[in-house]
Amino acid sequence: MTQMTYQESFITFLVQCNALTFGKFQLKSGRVAPYFINTGMFDTGSKIKQLGTYYARAVHDHFITAFDGIYGPAYKGIPLCVSTAMALSDMEIDKGYVFNRKEAKTYADKSSTVGMALDGDTRLILVDDVITSGKAIRESLEILKTSGDPQVKGIIISVDRQEKGTTDQNALAEVAQTLGIPIYAIVTLSDITTFLHNKEINGRIILDDAMMEKIDTYLAQYGTMG
Repeated sequence: MTQMTYQESFITFLVQCNALTFGKFQLKSGRVAPYFINTGMFDTGSKIKQLGTYYARAVHDHFITAFDGIYGPAYKGIPLCVSTAMALSDMEIDKGYVFNRKEAKTYADKSSTVGMALDGDTRLILVDDVITSGKAIRESLEILKTSGDPQVKGIIISVDRQEKGTTDQNALAEVAQTLGIPIYAIVTLSDITTFLHNKEINGRIILDDAMMEKIDTYLAQYGTMG
């Protein structure tokens, strides 16, 4: 039996944690999608620990060790940056972590971030769940500018949904181009559908022909592989 790649293992993990589901979902954008990704389902110590290993593998794949720390935007990015840094240390890559405060403190340590010290020479990799408009990322970059102005060398997210942004361009590529920062996903939607289509996991078919047809119809309107 061929051993799964860590990307295939991640897709299986998404399904087993109910973080990836298929059905009918009203999105914030107003689109009605046949699939939904909810990284809030990683709600135990073992799940968030495992999630960190996938992010760490992706960070290492794309950036080797050319960075000083992992940054996570509050709130979802807080456990992500911590678990990723811990997983990297298990790979004998000991790096710092840092996240922002949602509200500035008015006493004692009034810094906008918690974690490793930052300056203009600090190289960070930002980790987040998914990116739609890039608004949260832009907010994070503004916070970092006033917190030592470190260099954000790249961004790792969980899934590239391969949907259009404000133009016909891939939303992820659109945000990366606007920010001037490379963005990589652990897996893409096409990775997910290719791996799961008519595949049995825990005794059931996760993505059958009927649901695959709905996804194809949705992507015909909103999708882009670019």
